[in-house]
Amino acid sequence: MRRYEPGNTAPPAPPERKTDEGAGHRRLIRPNLSELKNQLGGPRVPRRKQVPPEQTNAEAFYYLKQMNSRTPMVVVMKDGEVLRGVIEWYDRTCIKVNRIGAPNLMVMKDCIKYMYKEEETRGGKDPGDNA
Repeated sequence: MRRYEPGNTAPPAPPERKTDEGAGHRRLIRPNLSELKNQLGGPRVPRRKQVPPEQTNAEAFYYLKQMNSRTPMVVVMKDGEVLRGVIEWYDRTCIKVNRIGAPNLMVMKDCIKYMYKEEETRGGKDPGDNA
């Protein structure tokens, strides 16, 4: 180990590199990022959330399920009238209810307050209760 001397303050010299005369200087080639962005389609626009679909088809699925199983339904109208029957057919604006011992009815969906399965009242379950 060398002792500190006033003349020994310079850092050691780096070792000399060997270079091939024919190879020339090597340089890292790095592409310009702004050029790449322009090549890929111009300025990037941030994505917005997609708008949810207008129809989820849940209503159609429910009607088809009740129609295929011929489930007795209770339809409560906005004016308080109660209809009991089986949904035979449905459209975007109305449903057709087959009733036993009474005429079949075409009911506009705008006039329906809510509907539920008739078995829910027989089982003692409140139709408004979701528990």
